Amino acid sequence: MLFLRLTYESFRFAWHALRSNLLRTLLSLLGVTIGIFAIITVLTVVDSLEKNVKDSMAFLGSETVYVSKWPFIFSPNVPWWKYFNRPDITYAEYRHVDRYLTAAKALSIINSRGNNTLRNKSNSIQGVYIWGTSENYDQIGEIPFEDGRYFTPQEQESGRETAIIGYNIAETLFPGLNPLGKTFKVKGLNFVVIGTLKKQGNGVLGGPDFDNTCFIPYKAYEKMFHTKFSEPSMVAKGLPEDDNLNQLEAEVIGLMRGRRGLKPAQEDNFAVNRSELVMTAVEGIFSALTVAGWIIGSFSILVGGFGIANIMFVSVKERTNIIGIQKSLGAKNYFILFQFLFEAVFLSVLGGAAGLLIVYLVTLIPFGSLEVTLSLKNIILGLGVSSVIGVLSGVIPAASAARLDPVIAIRSK
Repeated sequence: MLFLRLTYESFRFAWHALRSNLLRTLLSLLGVTIGIFAIITVLTVVDSLEKNVKDSMAFLGSETVYVSKWPFIFSPNVPWWKYFNRPDITYAEYRHVDRYLTAAKALSIINSRGNNTLRNKSNSIQGVYIWGTSENYDQIGEIPFEDGRYFTPQEQESGRETAIIGYNIAETLFPGLNPLGKTFKVKGLNFVVIGTLKKQGNGVLGGPDFDNTCFIPYKAYEKMFHTKFSEPSMVAKGLPEDDNLNQLEAEVIGLMRGRRGLKPAQEDNFAVNRSELVMTAVEGIFSALTVAGWIIGSFSILVGGFGIANIMFVSVKERTNIIGIQKSLGAKNYFILFQFLFEAVFLSVLGGAAGLLIVYLVTLIPFGSLEVTLSLKNIILGLGVSSVIGVLSGVIPAASAARLDPVIAIRSK
């Protein structure tokens, strides 16, 4: 009850001070408002960007190992021509690894080719990305199905002309129709639609445009695109009990070296990449942006803190006589201290809330494919930072008010 009474009385004093000196108070809170706006805006944009990028790169799969000709990240000590001279991954190697691999939940071979044209009678769509995938890829990367199914092992092995198409492809080639069971042509071959994908929209960075993507069996892909410069990759999804995928990586390296007949002294002529490397690089970039946002916003918050401290010292000076009367009527030091400290926190949180409101209004502005959302975590963070600034700014003025001598305070005018 005592705490509630103190809070109520302190709120009354704070509200009275705000109303009686509205312009002065608003100008003092401007620094906190700008500071919270700067920090939370950067955090909100960074969080939204990171989520968008990770969602658009979900096709890589989580806890996966990629076996490719090229590494995801080039070593500065290895000349590029060494990578170029490496042999390509072959379907026979994939079958060999698939036969003996025990440390993987699923294994698939994949390849892709962009800028393709698909046709259905008078309808056509250009710029389509075609992916050739083998069985189990639906267990590795995220394929956002709307309707239909994935390829069967029989369709994979025979290279049957079946396809899973994206939203834009379905709308363009089969307007107003259910695409399942319908056929379209690509490079003179007729493909039957067995699945459709959900509408995704364009990603900010990384990943295929699923709305304009077509998945076909890998053997069918090889028939259309097998050239000297075809560079497929194998991708394996690790088991839950394989921490850091060390067992999977070691087994894949051993099987590939054995298949290619590499001697112990010879270096690997293939790259083993982890999808986490890409995610780690992305997280590093966004961490740097977050730090930059904190640095930029901290200067404004520092100025805002000085503004609140200044207004609190002025408030103590103006209400010295009232403080003396309160003390003469029995008010304890902690009551005076709490009263001014609460006022400082109240004003600071008010400024922080104004900053958060501006951030929310910014999120309503369309940013194309980037969906910016103010999360509950950032709202709590903004109010928390405001509260801390209020405490730090008000503790010295509040302590000086609590230490006033009641007799001297009453005489002051």
